[in-house]
Amino acid sequence: MFRRKLTALDYHNPEGFDCKDETEFRNFIVWLEDQKIRHYKIEDRGNLRNIPSSEWPKYYEKYLQDVNCPFSAPERQEAVDWLLGLAVRFEYGDNVEKYRNYTPASEATNTPLMNLDSNNPDFKAGVMALANLLKIQRHDDYLVMLKAIRILIQERLTPEAISKASQAKEGLPVALDKHILGFDTGDATLNEAAQILRLLHIEELRDLQTRINEAIVAVQAIIADPKTDHRLGKVGR
Repeated sequence: MFRRKLTALDYHNPEGFDCKDETEFRNFIVWLEDQKIRHYKIEDRGNLRNIPSSEWPKYYEKYLQDVNCPFSAPERQEAVDWLLGLAVRFEYGDNVEKYRNYTPASEATNTPLMNLDSNNPDFKAGVMALANLLKIQRHDDYLVMLKAIRILIQERLTPEAISKASQAKEGLPVALDKHILGFDTGDATLNEAAQILRLLHIEELRDLQTRINEAIVAVQAIIADPKTDHRLGKVGR
């Protein structure tokens, strides 16, 4: 919950921080005040630093009031998140020049899709033409359709995918007598034909399952977009 802010503040254990652990929590508050927030003068931090004291919760409550935190001590997670936000603001204020020219990693690694204008008529026409050509179901969001097109091309139309699909599949000999039919037509030839039909049907079912799995993976790739807002029904917007 707090990992990103803790990492930004160079906390020693951003991954493992547990605000429910009383000792760890108290040490964290002392670290935050000493190193980042520095609301109190050094000589006034003694009560917070007295971590084993039974009166520590009282001084922590007072600290929250002194820094104008809108949350009380019982609202621990909310208070910690607010204090971290305050510390991040102070950290930025202390290092304005350091962060002024900082380029977020996300901007450096943006995909072309992030820079497209999905409302452009030419863009919509192009996506629709591709969707019709590739027989992809229409969607109200043209970016979703474009992502589906990209996935289909990657899975089916790259040189590697085409080469793999064009390779002849060598079948293996099947011993029909090892596959029980479950009924008897009274004719050995018909029984053998029924066994062959059943095996072909099983092969079709396996191929269908493979296609279903591919569709599930494609859908998951779309909804896994970090910009997806499930509440609004929007993907990557």
